[in-house]
Amino acid sequence: MLYPIKFTPILKHRLWGGVALAEKYRKTDDTKTKFGESWEISDLEENISVVANGFLAENDLQELIEIYMGELVGDSVFEKNGLGFPLLIKLIDAQEDLSVQVHPDDELAQQRYEQNGKTEMWYVVHAEENAGIYVGFNKPVEKQDYINAVQQKEVASLLQFYPVKKSDLFFIPAGTVHALGKGVRVAEIQQPSDITYRIFDWNRVDDSGMPRELHIAEALEAIHFNENEKYKIEYEEKFNTTSILFRSEYFNINAINFDKPLQKNYENIDSFVIYFCVEGEAHLFGDDFHEVLYEGETALIPASIPEINLVPNGKAKLLEIYV
Repeated sequence: MLYPIKFTPILKHRLWGGVALAEKYRKTDDTKTKFGESWEISDLEENISVVANGFLAENDLQELIEIYMGELVGDSVFEKNGLGFPLLIKLIDAQEDLSVQVHPDDELAQQRYEQNGKTEMWYVVHAEENAGIYVGFNKPVEKQDYINAVQQKEVASLLQFYPVKKSDLFFIPAGTVHALGKGVRVAEIQQPSDITYRIFDWNRVDDSGMPRELHIAEALEAIHFNENEKYKIEYEEKFNTTSILFRSEYFNINAINFDKPLQKNYENIDSFVIYFCVEGEAHLFGDDFHEVLYEGETALIPASIPEINLVPNGKAKLLEIYV
C-alpha cells in the first residue's frame, strides 16, 4: 500500500543564496552549506526527485508514476499529464536580490521548446525587516518604455515593490516581470518548467568575476505588457480547519493551521496532495503508516489514500497543494 512519500531535496547552489536551508532546515550535501534553492518535488530532466522513505526509497518520481499511474497522481491527472508530474515545488532562500526575470507562457514555451510555460506562486515563510519582492510593473508600460529602461539599466524603476511579511501570498502568471528580494524565504509552487529569461542582474558578477548572461530579446517577446493582475492574494485564514488560499487552472493551495488533531478526506478530488510544512511539526497517520513532517519538509500524499489523520506536535501549519 502506498504511503506519504518524502523525497531527498535537490539542492541548488546560487550566487544569491544563504545558509538558512542548511542551518534551519537541515538541507545540506557534501559540498557546501550555502544554497539558494531546495527542489522538494521535481521530475524535470536531470532533476528527478528520489524517494527518501519507506519501501520505495531510492526509486525516482518518474518510476513511481510509471508503476502506479493514477493510483499515485489521480486518474484524471494521469490521463492529462501521462508520465509527467504537473508541479514543481521549491523552497527558496534569497540572501541577495534575485535577478529581474520573466518566464514564457505555455504558448511561447511550446513554440520554442515544446515544454510548459512557468506560472508560479510564492508563499512567504520568512521575511527580514524591510524585505520585499518585485512583481509586475508599477505603471502602464509599453514595449518601447521597457526597451529604454533596459538600455539605461533602469528596469527596476518600472517594477512594483511589495514589502512582505510571513504568510504573504503572491500569484505570478507567466509573462510577469518579477524578482525575489533579499532577506526573503518562500515556498514556491509552479508549473514544471525551468525556463527563465534574465533581464537585469543588479550589475552583479559570478564567482569568476563575470556578469551572468542576460536574455533581453527572448524576454521582450515573453513579457505580457499592460496586464493588470492582482499579484498579492488576500485570504482569510481560520484555525483548526482548512483555509482556502488560492484556486487556478494550474494548482490549488490551502492552509491547515492547527493545534489539535484533524482528519482530512480526499475521496472527491482525484489528485495527489502535497503537504509543505511551513511551521512546527506534523504527524501523518493512516491505517498502514505514520510519517512525520518537520518545518521545511514536503510529502506527497498518493491519490489512493482517501483519508489521513493529522496530529500536530504542539502547533503546526501545512500548505495543502493539489491540482
